[in-house]
Amino acid sequence: MLAPSVRGVVCEAMSGLRDLTGEPDAPPPRMNTSLTDYIAGLYAAFGAMMALQERARTGSGQVVDAALHEGAFTFMEPHVPAFDKLGAVAARAGHRLPGNTPNSLYETRDGRHVVIAAAADAVWRRLAHAMGRPGLGPDPRFATARDRAANADACEELVAGWAATLDLDALLAALEAGGVPAAPIYNVADIFSDPHYRARDMLAEAPDPEWGSVTVTGVAPKLSATPGRIRWAGRETGVDTVSVLQGELGLDDEEIGSLAADGVVAGAGLPQAKR
Repeated sequence: MLAPSVRGVVCEAMSGLRDLTGEPDAPPPRMNTSLTDYIAGLYAAFGAMMALQERARTGSGQVVDAALHEGAFTFMEPHVPAFDKLGAVAARAGHRLPGNTPNSLYETRDGRHVVIAAAADAVWRRLAHAMGRPGLGPDPRFATARDRAANADACEELVAGWAATLDLDALLAALEAGGVPAAPIYNVADIFSDPHYRARDMLAEAPDPEWGSVTVTGVAPKLSATPGRIRWAGRETGVDTVSVLQGELGLDDEEIGSLAADGVVAGAGLPQAKR
């Protein structure tokens, strides 16, 4: 049997999602995270919630089937009817969003990278003002979204040239003052330094038996009445099996022992079934 991470990357390849990732003149790279596994986990959790709702209504349970490649495939949604009706096979577009200009990644003078999303006509005009070139707003090559898409290379070159004249902080300040959506590309160190993540409790401290305390990702989404909490960073496999089966499911030692003997559950200190 393939290990979970191996199954995930294989299913990522089969989903079609990987073929859309990366630069158009290079092979499709893998995501540096277990993307397909996370997507399938989210769908499985969502399916479990729907199944619980149905059980509350009818009293009947059901199987929740969340396949790795199917979850990733749902992210291909706009490309499926495009192929069905137009025969269009989506291609890798790198850091641009096809038909949506300017909406790309730009390098600053100090070597950082910023995403600028100014594809809407009003936002494009605000960006032109921020660039100190308001005449670009009504320029016939760029006046509408359709015009900019038709002249994407020229438009992107102008924005990239301007971004390269400013350091990151100065560029972000100019974009914020102009009302243009933009953000730097964060690494994990940037996230730890951003007070917004702390304010939203997305960098949570959790107790750990080996490390004492470990920073982990916080709870999402956040519910107003039941926001959720993180009790620990991790647990040894099976350490809570008995308490869950007894306390939450009401099973006795004989029932738990039978499940353990059949290989259904595992954990420390499981009672033995009488044979």
